[in-house]
Amino acid sequence: MKQGKVFVAAMVVVLGVAGCKAKPAEESASPAAASVAQPAATPLPANSLGAASGTVKFNGKPPAPVKIDMTMDPACGMSAGGDNNMSEQFAVHGGDLANVFVYVKDGPKAAFSVPAVVGPAVVMDQKGCRYTPHVIALMKGQSVEFRNSDITMHNIHTMPTAVGSESIDISQSPKGAPQTKQFNQAETMIPVRCNNHPWMNAFINVSETPFFAVTGEDGTFSLKGLPEGDYTLAAVHEKLGEQTMKVSVKALGTTEAKFTFVAK
Repeated sequence: MKQGKVFVAAMVVVLGVAGCKAKPAEESASPAAASVAQPAATPLPANSLGAASGTVKFNGKPPAPVKIDMTMDPACGMSAGGDNNMSEQFAVHGGDLANVFVYVKDGPKAAFSVPAVVGPAVVMDQKGCRYTPHVIALMKGQSVEFRNSDITMHNIHTMPTAVGSESIDISQSPKGAPQTKQFNQAETMIPVRCNNHPWMNAFINVSETPFFAVTGEDGTFSLKGLPEGDYTLAAVHEKLGEQTMKVSVKALGTTEAKFTFVAK
């Protein structure tokens, strides 16, 4: 009887040791750990890079700005500047078109695998019951910091159309704390609206690569650090749609590109 007890105890010890035995490395490694172990992408040498720059023009007479009626919220009228409350759909200055998102739509593989450092959050403020700036752009994985500099309640409601892109619908109290949201899906001209003030609108663009720009009042853009090769550049306007252009970029060179939009 005593020998039987000793035998059972020994078996318990053996089974306990076997149950605690570590799994082989290939079984215990998680996908996350495997991805961390991937070698980092090597930056391309500066002498192999070029640039593309140019202007976006508007041909013809642009539609006249429309005055915005903000009387539904007295706080908006006090902070908006009265007669300066005009629509922003067509920002044309001497034939130059502002608020156009220019980006690399297609190109060499190297352009889409450039190790990009995701920068700080891009700020979209609410001043005078308007979104400022009217059009912004950022790299996929980057964030937008939404601010409310007004003395009234605002709402930020994005309406993306790309598959997998999630909508944002948040409220901000008067001069409330900023709220930051990350954008992980490439998409152009995502509408931003305020449920409290129907005239408020803006657009967010998310680029697949670090090569993008939004034209200012002079209509210019510059995409620097492009790997040598053939590209398709695209220019997108909130009302006039998208245009594309084929360009070739040479190392240490700058390729000129010009887009021209006309009223529809």
